[in-house]
Amino acid sequence: MDLFSSPEGLMAGVDEVGRGPLAGAVIAAAVILHPERPIVGLNDSKKLTEKRRNELSQQIRESALAWALGRAEVEEIDQLNILQASLLAMQRAVMQLSCVPQRVWVDGLHCPKLPNMAVQAIVKGDSSVPAISAASIIAKVARDQEMEAWEQVYPGYGFAQHKGYPTRQHVQALQQLGVTPIHRRSFAPVRACLNK
Repeated sequence: MDLFSSPEGLMAGVDEVGRGPLAGAVIAAAVILHPERPIVGLNDSKKLTEKRRNELSQQIRESALAWALGRAEVEEIDQLNILQASLLAMQRAVMQLSCVPQRVWVDGLHCPKLPNMAVQAIVKGDSSVPAISAASIIAKVARDQEMEAWEQVYPGYGFAQHKGYPTRQHVQALQQLGVTPIHRRSFAPVRACLNK
């Protein structure tokens, strides 16, 4: 089967992880699934166990026609706002793909700007579109691993547990230990610590 024979062309699924945390980059993934290598068990990454996410992430990386990660750093989040930074990370992920999709389906309400591609936002696409589910999984695994690595650099904040989200433990650590370079200064709990 010729992968490029579909009249609609290649479709990439895109999702991001990390809009809610107080710390760390926002990471997006773009995935073009291989039509002859189906992956069983794809779902919204939040509905999977960590073990299953890790297994599927490895399988996606090995079986997909193409996949790529994109990111927006803390400084960009603070400068642009989290929505625009998320769209930038998505745009970067798609532009990193080794083959160019004709269609891009994005989880949520907003679409990144992409040249010469039909882009569509799909609410709850990470539960209903396999390529978006795949993107949500590899983005989540990549970001979780990154936050676990930050735990070694900034011990005491609990990054390995909460992954930067504003848990009680995280907010208390922020108040006691102060703001790190990976904290988002535009987010209210971080800003409150800086203003003390």
